[in-house]
Amino acid sequence: MFSKRTGSPYSDQNWLRSFLFTIYGTSVLVVSYFPLFYTHLGFSSSQVGYLYSLGPLISILSNLFWSMMSDKLGTIRKIMFILLAGQLVTGLLLARATEFSSVMLILSFFYFFYYPVFPLADTMAIKIAERHGRNFITIRVFGSLGYSFFALTVGYALRALGATWSLTLCIIIIIIALLITIGLKDVKKTVPELPNQKAVTTKPGKKEHGLKDILLRKEVLWFFGCVFVLALGHRMNEAFLTISLKNLGAGEEVIGWALLASALSEIPVLFILGKYGDKFKELPLLILASLMYALRFLLMALADHPGSIIAIQALHSLTFGVFFVTCVRYITRIIPDRLRATGLAIYTVVWSSAAGLLSGTFGGMIYQEAGRFTFYMVAVGFSLLAFVGFLGQHLLDTHRDSMRYFKNKNKKASL
Repeated sequence: MFSKRTGSPYSDQNWLRSFLFTIYGTSVLVVSYFPLFYTHLGFSSSQVGYLYSLGPLISILSNLFWSMMSDKLGTIRKIMFILLAGQLVTGLLLARATEFSSVMLILSFFYFFYYPVFPLADTMAIKIAERHGRNFITIRVFGSLGYSFFALTVGYALRALGATWSLTLCIIIIIIALLITIGLKDVKKTVPELPNQKAVTTKPGKKEHGLKDILLRKEVLWFFGCVFVLALGHRMNEAFLTISLKNLGAGEEVIGWALLASALSEIPVLFILGKYGDKFKELPLLILASLMYALRFLLMALADHPGSIIAIQALHSLTFGVFFVTCVRYITRIIPDRLRATGLAIYTVVWSSAAGLLSGTFGGMIYQEAGRFTFYMVAVGFSLLAFVGFLGQHLLDTHRDSMRYFKNKNKKASL
């Protein structure tokens, strides 16, 4: 009953909470402050966009590779230790690089080890929560708390030390995360399915459905297509938020407050949806998130003061907060446990990698050539397109359910 490590029945949760809290500190730096660091080195907006899109390009391979290795070997803890060690080595090399070509090369290797940590950590959170009969949000929310803490402290630290310290701070956080992995308790390869999970059933004598069969289902393809379109706007904003604030005259500490506002705003939504989310269908929640994304980006296009952007960041709760919990719920229902790490990796490839690749490449060009207003209006268009996609699927499902209901009702009446 009690852990051999600390004597507590919940030590595996506490170690993972500490780990999530820490690794999201690297996320603050890599996503939000690395672009400022690159502009400090003299790189243009287009070059920053290329560097941002480089990560998603590499992660398409790395997420699938490391997640499949985790599924095959039945371990997450050891894989994450390898990934963090790789981040540490490449981070040390990156700190000494100044030329665009060398930064691009070393950053490619850094991203290969950076991106897979997050879907693997989410997979571990889901499995450990199941082990204790709890909602995984009670563990995952510590990632948001960590992001909030580091968003504020890193902003003030960089204001005092200078943007050149971005990589040094990142390396320190990586070392802390690497030490925490020693205390993590690995999860078994198979655990009981979620009580409300839709099992992938097969007829006697037939082989169990594989991941390919699941992903080729029309509703799954449509879902990932809509996720991709919505992610384009999200990643555009993510890549150029700090640059937009800097162009409006904001300092590093103001940028920290903007990141803090978004991270804190999502925490109550994570708890609410974690407790009551099952009472609502997934597609209506995704429709709401898409509309809120459109509103968020419209306000970003019109904002002319850093304070306005900080306030707009609170909409992160009704955009990403609603979207993330709902997507995880959907994926855990349609993909069996033995393939869950790979399934979440595919979601990450669609949401982060593929969308980040296009948004970084073309977003940088749009921002540099057409300006911030046009940049965010394009993001509005992507959000509205995703809204139409999710709404269409919802109406189709509603019609199908109605037809099935009347068919069963007529069949009972004929009996």
